[in-house]
Amino acid sequence: MDNRAADLKAVTHIDNVRLGGDGKSVVIIDQTKLPNAAEYLTLRTAEDFYNAIFELKVRGAPAIGICAAYGIAVLASQIDTEDYSIFLEKFRKYKEYLNSSRPTAVNLSWALNRMEQTVLRHQDESTAQIKDLLLKESRSIQEEDMQMCRAISEYGLSLLKDGDGILTHCNAGPLATSRYGTALGPLFLGKEQGMTFHVFADETRPLLQGARLTSYELYKGGIDVTLICDNMAGIVMKNGWVQACLVGCDRIAANGDTANKIGTSVVAVLADYYKIPFYVLGPTSTIDMNCPTGEDIRIELRSPEEIRSKFYAEPMALEEIPCYNPAFDVTPAGLITAIITEYGIARAPYEESLKEIFRKKKTGALPD
Repeated sequence: MDNRAADLKAVTHIDNVRLGGDGKSVVIIDQTKLPNAAEYLTLRTAEDFYNAIFELKVRGAPAIGICAAYGIAVLASQIDTEDYSIFLEKFRKYKEYLNSSRPTAVNLSWALNRMEQTVLRHQDESTAQIKDLLLKESRSIQEEDMQMCRAISEYGLSLLKDGDGILTHCNAGPLATSRYGTALGPLFLGKEQGMTFHVFADETRPLLQGARLTSYELYKGGIDVTLICDNMAGIVMKNGWVQACLVGCDRIAANGDTANKIGTSVVAVLADYYKIPFYVLGPTSTIDMNCPTGEDIRIELRSPEEIRSKFYAEPMALEEIPCYNPAFDVTPAGLITAIITEYGIARAPYEESLKEIFRKKKTGALPD
């Protein structure tokens, strides 16, 4: 294996979230320290897991779900009782606490609900057996995520051509998942197969996930990447340098409206104006069929200091000036060319195509 191939594998298979060797802790890479330092954190307490998710030390919808699944399994192992009702009560307190850390990303609640179902299905077992089953279920969630990323990458790659210019916003690569990523997955998979792309990565204000994480992953993986400010997306599209936009998602409503990192909807509007395909890539776990439209998605509001002073030596605005800092916006389904999942590609009308995706999920296996 040559150095570039080794570098690509190191990026796409990064061990960013894993269960500790003793099964009583979770180890994550601290994404807030990238790209300048690769530091790992060991999480053991409920506060550790809450803070890691809320403070974006672990981020990306699939990675949040994996961390939460491992986290609730670790916390359940600390419940010292043989009484099932007491165990369930304490488990649910942990679940509610972790679920409150980030309200928009549906993978968080999805993973925690799945872990709760494991507890409910085995109420006749001993609490010791339930704890073992929770660890097994959390491992399954990560293993399925690896398979999901590969499948999404294959479907996404089928829509691209060798040499395409790609624009992406925020980060939906290996750091946000377990393997290749969702929005960046087709690019890494294509690179493995000898294809070339040139990627324009939006910096993604105010937390700079595109600058700190996306450009880092792509560069380390040997993919040609140029970092741009968010307000430069229009000019690179106008210049004809972009043939497709690839973005991830944190929640997809039943009608196809999609919540993703703030600024995504601006990219979608520009892509629509310049007649450039705008693709949303994400697992079926991010599709919330109980959420009718984007209007029903709760948008997380974050600290004004992320705009005013974070990353600056001195504040860039007076303290008296109010800041509006939503973490996400919603892209209307009408601006989305296709939604790419591990079970296929959905196109408008999404009310029907997303239902078809779930029918495939019930009856079919993922691509090999």
